[in-house]
Amino acid sequence: MEWEREWKPLVAVILVFGACYYLPVGYGRFDNALAEALHLVKWYAREHVLLCLVPAFFIAGAIAVFVSQTSVLKYLGPTANKVIAYGVASVSGTVLAVCSCTILPLFAGIYRMGAGLGPATAFLYAGPAINVLAIILTARILGPEIGTARAVGAIFFSIVIGLIMHLLFAGEEKEKAAVQAALPEDEAVRPLWQNALYFSAMIGILVFANWSRPEDSQGLWHLIYSNKWLITSLFSIALTVILVSWYNLPKWQVVLAVVPVVVLALVAGNHPAIVFVAAVVGLSAVISDREDESGEWFRESWGFAKQILPLLLLGVLIAGMLLGRPGNEGLIPSEWVGRAVGGNSLLANFAASFAGAFMYFATLTEVPILQGLIGNGMGKGPALALLLAGPALSLPNMLVIRSIMGTKKTIIFVVLVIIMATVSGYLYGTLF
Repeated sequence: MEWEREWKPLVAVILVFGACYYLPVGYGRFDNALAEALHLVKWYAREHVLLCLVPAFFIAGAIAVFVSQTSVLKYLGPTANKVIAYGVASVSGTVLAVCSCTILPLFAGIYRMGAGLGPATAFLYAGPAINVLAIILTARILGPEIGTARAVGAIFFSIVIGLIMHLLFAGEEKEKAAVQAALPEDEAVRPLWQNALYFSAMIGILVFANWSRPEDSQGLWHLIYSNKWLITSLFSIALTVILVSWYNLPKWQVVLAVVPVVVLALVAGNHPAIVFVAAVVGLSAVISDREDESGEWFRESWGFAKQILPLLLLGVLIAGMLLGRPGNEGLIPSEWVGRAVGGNSLLANFAASFAGAFMYFATLTEVPILQGLIGNGMGKGPALALLLAGPALSLPNMLVIRSIMGTKKTIIFVVLVIIMATVSGYLYGTLF
């Protein structure tokens, strides 16, 4: 009947109208939460989209085009050797200094190429959780015990979570493996070492463009930070040479794209983001209209951007409104969170894991945030629980994961992370 088709839209209209009618504009906490949401989105756009996500989109597009499906299936597929598959996935974060959002294009790339659900989710968890810089900073500021517990726990849990995901969806994985077994083997277009150098150049750009300022003003980490843009430039030059030499980009087009970048580097060297934008625009202009694999690389990268970026920005907006930025409040008072994570009860560890899972932490920011919470009475167990759940998950991250592997798998993955972080925090707090 006509009414049966129309009642759902009618209910939706009534709910939206009611929300607008009773919108609490003018109430201090709501207005502040709205401002916090906009501030967080602005900060995220400035600090993460350009330098983190754009390189990640290009890497994900390159995985889809230049990495043979045979290689992905051999090392990460449903029937791959478990020791190799989970070993590679669980230590990925030691190379990729990324946050819970930047890992998403890379996860989407390997998952679509045929990686098994277990290794793919192990990679998804481990990528941001086993950030070498973050673990070193954790050990230095919060103590070697919690730094070691974070590193060991992140590696162990990535494997356990991946194995559980594989077992829960073993039927689907068998069907996936059967389909993949019937596919013809890809022919290698170029040697493996050439592709390895190509990906190394892009990963180098991603890692060093986002190298954070260390606490100490001396030592290796500070030396790298002081020269981060020089190192990034060297990787960019290497990538340019590789694209011309092995990926057949026309030299004259590349030269035309590089000239504005060099000029801007000389004129606006104090604003490296402008130079970075010029390089991205130049590369996109060269490859976007091509009909070969380079053009496919751009189209795959753009496809990932269209799928992931809107969901991330929406998630950051919602997270900012609910929880605010670090040191500020959203709709949920920070006092509630602080009260909930004191001591070492299971409830306190669960509260820390749950809050960490939904909050957005930029790379390395979780350590000073935790330092403040510990100073205000947070227990050691809940601190570790937040460290194991927070960097690997966030509300924006969850929205994108759902679009890649579906609602059911996403819910189970999130629940597993929260449960394992809760239990590990409780055990750590009891022992130490």
